[in-house]
Amino acid sequence: MEYLQCFITGGIICTIGQILIDKTKITPARILTLFVVLGVILGFLGIYEPIYNFGKCGATVPISGFGYSLYKGTIKAIEERGFIGIFIGGVTATSGGIAAAICFGFISALVSKPTIK
Repeated sequence: MEYLQCFITGGIICTIGQILIDKTKITPARILTLFVVLGVILGFLGIYEPIYNFGKCGATVPISGFGYSLYKGTIKAIEERGFIGIFIGGVTATSGGIAAAICFGFISALVSKPTIK
């Protein structure tokens, strides 16, 4: 049942993104940014927590989960370190994902044959 909940949650988030790509003129980069910001806003409003509790990794793997992780990391760092937590919390909480994206992007650049369009 847990796998089904993850699939449904992630599927709904990705379907919303696909609808935005197909039905609007919003660029994919702006949609990506929108999803990150929505993850932070929904986390702040307390709406993303129930989505996460229902969908687990189906809610954290899409890019909106990255925004939610930024929010949670910032709140935790503010509680632990005070004002400086505003600046270090989000990056600390998401550093594993950021490092993986950089490493896999570098490996992809080494393996692929780039062309100019």
